[in-house]
Amino acid sequence: MNRHWNNRRSAVFLVCITGLLLAAVTAAGIILSGQAMETDFTQKNLTPSLSHLFGTDWMGRDMLSRTLTGLSMSIRIGALTAAVSSILALILGTAAATLGRKVDAVISWCIDLCMGIPHILLVMLISLACGKGFLGVVAGVSLSHWPSLARVIRSEVLQLRQAPYIQAAEKLGVSRLNIAKRHILIHLLPQFLTGLILQFPHAVLHEASITFLGFGLSPEQPAIGVILSESMRYLTTGKWWLALFPGLALVLVVILFAVTGEHLRRLLNPANVHQ
Repeated sequence: MNRHWNNRRSAVFLVCITGLLLAAVTAAGIILSGQAMETDFTQKNLTPSLSHLFGTDWMGRDMLSRTLTGLSMSIRIGALTAAVSSILALILGTAAATLGRKVDAVISWCIDLCMGIPHILLVMLISLACGKGFLGVVAGVSLSHWPSLARVIRSEVLQLRQAPYIQAAEKLGVSRLNIAKRHILIHLLPQFLTGLILQFPHAVLHEASITFLGFGLSPEQPAIGVILSESMRYLTTGKWWLALFPGLALVLVVILFAVTGEHLRRLLNPANVHQ
């Protein structure tokens, strides 16, 4: 049994377990979204107990329900923005390497421009320009996280173009678009999937950060950034649980995805196929 339980199977097992756990958190947050908004002033400011595992806030709202709802929203926004950003990186990275020097120069200039601005500042500016809220957060995170993956994909495509079968297709008159669709995109799948997973923790953290700073989701939504921002004014009065549990939950989700992305990278690496 131990002989067959190799590193690849361990990686597959971890990826599946992580996926199921995050799906369960997302579903629980959606189910508890109504309960997270319910107020009960007879139960306000309760410390963590068996009846309220994460305690209650100054309005008597259950912090466990609010934390799960906030995590669910962060996971959904993170998945959406990571997908949009990765697809954008795939398109632009492939275009830069296949559509000639002028296109490559323009896209490379855009990559350098975006990477020259601190991520959090760029996310805030884009979110503010789009009116903040859900649309602003999605636009800000999606349009600021594609350059690094686009640069990786561009380099990979430039190497693939030196392959004999691609050079033969070019000499036979096959269009660059058809070469990209039929011969290049399939080889970019490992880099694309790994980049997609690794972008997720960055997307979640930046969504929570700009919401915490007031440039993201509206205060009416039980997002993790909103919860942490509201809890700051009560920490000096000893209500430590208002920030501790939501913050730890956010960190655990980010660590889970970071570890999953690293294992997925090893799983998709052809050099590790026999491990």
